[in-house]
Amino acid sequence: MTYILAFCLLLIVMLGMALGVMFQGKTIKGSCGGLNAISDADQCLVCNKDIDPDSPLRERLAGCPRARKMLDQMEQDEA
Repeated sequence: MTYILAFCLLLIVMLGMALGVMFQGKTIKGSCGGLNAISDADQCLVCNKDIDPDSPLRERLAGCPRARKMLDQMEQDEA
């Protein structure tokens, strides 16, 4: 009985959040930073704010092979 009650409660919470997003009419968008921080761009692709060139995220993601592969693929798609 406890599991069913917990499941129903989670379902109600998720339904409430979904309805809140739909009725607000705002689009869901990504966060600033992430791969934008290593893509040699001057501005964030999401919010158009300037990217901090001294961000520690750049250093951490620069050695990531998965991020490097994604950037290489983005550059090939642009060409």
